[in-house]
Amino acid sequence: MKSKRKLLKKSRLYLILDKRTCGNKPLNSIAGCIKDSEVDIIQLRDKTSSKDCILREAIKLNTIFRTSNKLFIINDYPEIAKIVDCDGVHLGQGDLEVKKARKLLGRSKLIGVSCHNLKQAKKAQSEGADYIGIGPVFATKTKPDYLPIGLGGINSLKGVIRIPYFAIGDIKESNVNSIVGQGAKRVAVCRAVLEASDYKKTAKEIKRVLK
Repeated sequence: MKSKRKLLKKSRLYLILDKRTCGNKPLNSIAGCIKDSEVDIIQLRDKTSSKDCILREAIKLNTIFRTSNKLFIINDYPEIAKIVDCDGVHLGQGDLEVKKARKLLGRSKLIGVSCHNLKQAKKAQSEGADYIGIGPVFATKTKPDYLPIGLGGINSLKGVIRIPYFAIGDIKESNVNSIVGQGAKRVAVCRAVLEASDYKKTAKEIKRVLK
């Protein structure tokens, strides 16, 4: 059985497996490649499909990652995470509260929260989140409505947020070094890997900088 929190603590590279970004590429095919890559955590994010479709996809992906040393997280839906019995759920600011998600999922599951400033990060930490995603650091097509927090927003967490935090928002090979320079040890990526011609090679290069 995976030791979820030990794996989380060691994790550096988090991949958002975003349905819209993947386009017509089958998610299970991408997952098969990612399973043997330098990625530590994979999150299924699907903002367009029905809950039934997301559940079916989540079951397939969980089967792929269950025997790996990678964590598999469901975005938005703690009830799907519970049914699938994956490693946890990731919540946005408008989703279910951490305490209610914890009551539903129990202590064994991981709960992550998207935060856009230090105040939200401190709140998530105090409410018992296991980790946070902080950003967007840079303007991103994935979430065009959010203003970037910049490198200063990452730096503000240093010494204050004790749980693992992943910088997110148009992070790629060319700028990940600047994130590390602000004291961050972890990043979450989406298009940088999913739009690359070689998933494994790109993930390896980003991970190399993080190490």
